[in-house]
Amino acid sequence: MNDKVFEPKIIAFCCHFCAYASADLAGSMRLQYPSGVRIIRTPCTGRLEVEFYMRAFENGADGVLVAGCLEGGCHFIDGNLFAKKRVNSTRNILEESGIEKERLRMVNISAAMATNLVTVINDMVNTIKELGPNPIRKSIDGSGGEYKEFETLNSQK
Repeated sequence: MNDKVFEPKIIAFCCHFCAYASADLAGSMRLQYPSGVRIIRTPCTGRLEVEFYMRAFENGADGVLVAGCLEGGCHFIDGNLFAKKRVNSTRNILEESGIEKERLRMVNISAAMATNLVTVINDMVNTIKELGPNPIRKSIDGSGGEYKEFETLNSQK
């Protein structure tokens, strides 16, 4: 019997101006979310290519959350709209590959929506708990393996 409780590892790509500011506000408000969530600040979610999402899954993330500015409020004008298209196409790729598309999600958050961001993160964690560990991670080492920290993603080229 496995005594270890599954704690999902989630990469949250957050845009600098809105979602990351919202995560910072959540910390100031002492709002909590599970420790398995790693927030990565990006200049704009529109700068993220499909490769970023796929690489996160390849390196053991159980889920990926993309949090951008509110639609129509992107500091880079259409960045979050580009991100939305890329996330949707990546979800299709995941589904065709036999991986649940629910493991990748995009939300639009303003800098003042800390409570909403924490709610979304907790909902994502619950969804991933229901889905179980990343099937790619399980197939790499056969045991469910250890998650690689995001910092190692950039060094693997």
